[in-house]
Amino acid sequence: MRAFLLGLLAGVILVPLLIFCYLRLGYAPVATAAPPLPLEKNVVSMALRARLSKEAPHDVPIPVTDENLMEGAKLYRQQCDGCHGLTNGAKTALAQGMYPPPPELLQGKGVTDDPPGETFWKVKNGIRLTGMPAFAPSLSDTEIWQISLLLAHADKLPPNVAASLR
Repeated sequence: MRAFLLGLLAGVILVPLLIFCYLRLGYAPVATAAPPLPLEKNVVSMALRARLSKEAPHDVPIPVTDENLMEGAKLYRQQCDGCHGLTNGAKTALAQGMYPPPPELLQGKGVTDDPPGETFWKVKNGIRLTGMPAFAPSLSDTEIWQISLLLAHADKLPPNVAASLR
């Protein structure tokens, strides 16, 4: 029993102390070019999925119309393409230097398989430690929904909207 208590005490004190020293002495990878911490992606993904399941809206309050998609494209060009790119697939210098790398939202699968409410939540609130800012202070909910609808339908946009994203 004594060995168990000593082990428990060592674990309760020693493990946090070692983690503190690891961070305080500058061993943790903080540069964007550094490899991720062990379990970093798993922990962040798990927390984000849990938050989205609780808070992402399920109902889209605006219709999918050419007008809303075109407004979404205009807003995407103003706010998003610097990191997430356009349909031509060229990465900007900004995107090349980010960690984690921002997803190319208009290439391949992007977020077309995500519910629009999930994209809405991410655009509105941002995602910590990823470079994804919160747009709630600068865009209205309608504008965020327009971007979210654009991205949800990026693989089947009307020709005029698709042309504006090249």
